Amino acid sequence: MVSMRHECLVDLFKNRPSLAAEMLVEVLGVVLPAYSEARVASVELNETQPAEYRADLVILLLEGGRPVRVIIVEVQLRKDEDKRFTWPAYLTVSRDQHRCPADLLVIASDPLVAAWCAEPIELGVPTFVLRPPVLRRDGIPVVTDPAEAARRPELGVLSAMAYGETEQGATIAGAVLPAIDALDDERARFYYDLVYNSLNDAARWALEAMMKGYEYQSDFAKKYVAQGETAANARAVITVLKARGITVPDDARERILAQKDVERLERWLEKAAVAASLAEVLDEPS
Repeated sequence: MVSMRHECLVDLFKNRPSLAAEMLVEVLGVVLPAYSEARVASVELNETQPAEYRADLVILLLEGGRPVRVIIVEVQLRKDEDKRFTWPAYLTVSRDQHRCPADLLVIASDPLVAAWCAEPIELGVPTFVLRPPVLRRDGIPVVTDPAEAARRPELGVLSAMAYGETEQGATIAGAVLPAIDALDDERARFYYDLVYNSLNDAARWALEAMMKGYEYQSDFAKKYVAQGETAANARAVITVLKARGITVPDDARERILAQKDVERLERWLEKAAVAASLAEVLDEPS
C-alpha cells in the first residue's frame, strides 16, 4: 500500500519537475545534457507485450522541444526485491519510448533502505550493471536562505522534511514559510502541512518565536499561522502545568487543545504559572 509520505515526496518532484535533475547534478554528481524544459511524462511504461510497468514519476528533459534525457523518480520507503527487476525495465522501456538516454533517481530517507537501494544490480551481460543513484536524507541540501527557498520552494520543503526534527528545523522552516506564502492556496496548504508536521515541538516553538515579526500576505497564510500560534499556546498551558507538578487528565488535555479563543488561552497560560490546581486555571465562565 502506498503511504502518505510516499505520495507527498512524489508530489514535490511532480510540482517542480526540474528538481529531479537538480538533485542528480547537485547532490549525486550525475552529468546531464543541457535542457530548456523539464516536463512530467506519463508514468505508464508499457511495452507492446501484456507486461505493465508503472514508475512513481517520469520526468522528461527537453532541449528545443526534443527529449534529451528521461529521469525515472522512485520513492523507496522500504526494501522491495521486485525493484531489482523493475528498475532496469523502467530504464530500458522509457529509453525506447522517448528515444533518449534514461536516468534513475531513488529517494530513500531511511539509511538501511538507502544502502539497500544503492546495491549494484547485475543484469547478466558482462559489465552491464545498474548502480542506482540514491538521494539519501543526509544528502538533501539544507535550505536556510530565504532567497533560495523562494527560488525553489519544493527543495525548501524537502529540506524541512529531512531536517525538521534537528536543531536546524526552525531555521529551515523560517526560510521556507515566506516562500510558501507566495504560492497559490492549494499548494501553500499542502506545503505548510508538510513543513509544520515535520517539526518537533521544540522546533515549532522556536519557529513561532522567529516568525512573529514576519507579515504574511495571503489570507490563508495568516489564518494558518494564527492556528499554529493558538495550538502552541494550548501546548504551553499543558507544559507549564505538568512542569509545576499539576496533573492534567486526558479530558482536560483535550479541552485545552480544543480551545480556539486566543485571549482565553493566554489567561489560562498566565494562571498556569501561579495556580495551585487545575480547577483554578480552567474554571471560569464560558
